[in-house]
Amino acid sequence: MPHDSHDHDHGAHALLPPDPALRVRALETLLARKGFVDPAAMDAILDFYENRIGPRIGATVVARAWTDPDFRAALREDSTAALAAEGLLGRQGEHMVVVENTPEVHNVVVCTLCSCYPWPLLGIPPSWYKSDAYRARVVREPRKVLSEFGLTLPEAQSVRVWDSTAEIRYLVLPMRPEGTEGLGAEALADWVTRNAMIGTGLPERPQ
Repeated sequence: MPHDSHDHDHGAHALLPPDPALRVRALETLLARKGFVDPAAMDAILDFYENRIGPRIGATVVARAWTDPDFRAALREDSTAALAAEGLLGRQGEHMVVVENTPEVHNVVVCTLCSCYPWPLLGIPPSWYKSDAYRARVVREPRKVLSEFGLTLPEAQSVRVWDSTAEIRYLVLPMRPEGTEGLGAEALADWVTRNAMIGTGLPERPQ
C-alpha cells in the first residue's frame, strides 16, 4: 500500500536487530582474517548476484510489459497472478504489486520497518536499501533523496512512496525510454536497471 497508510505488521521481521549488515560485515572480516574466504572474491560474487543475476529477472518482466500489452494489462489487474503464471514468485516475493510510473506520478519503494524486498525479481537488496537513513528519509523528503541518487524529477510529476511489508512487495514499472521503439524485449531488458525497478533511478542506455 502507499505510504500514507502503512500501519502494517512485519511479524518476525520487526524482531530483527536494526542493522544486520554490520553483523554480516563483522563475520566476513573474521573469516577473511582466518583465511577462510577471499574478500575480493566475495565482493565479486555479491556484485554478480546483486547487480546482474537478480535484477535481470525483474528487467525481463519490465521489458515484456513494455512490449506485450496483454502482459502489461495482466500485471495491472493482478500482479501476483501474472507473475505466478510465469513462475516468477518465490520466497520473499510471494505477493507482488507492480506500480507503474507515468508522466504524472513517479513511484519509489522502501521498507520503513526492516528491509522487505522482492528477492525473486531483484536478487539481493543493496546495502543502502536496508540503511536507516534511506528508510527514514525517503518517506520525509523523497525528492531530495532521489536527487542524491542523481534523479531529478519534473516539478509537475508527483512522487508516491510505497512501503513494502512482509506480506506485499513492490516492483516499479518505469516508463519506456524514448528512442527504443524499434527494440525487442531482450534488448530492452538491457536498459532496465535495478534502481529503476526500486524507483531511485531510471532506465539507462546499456554501455
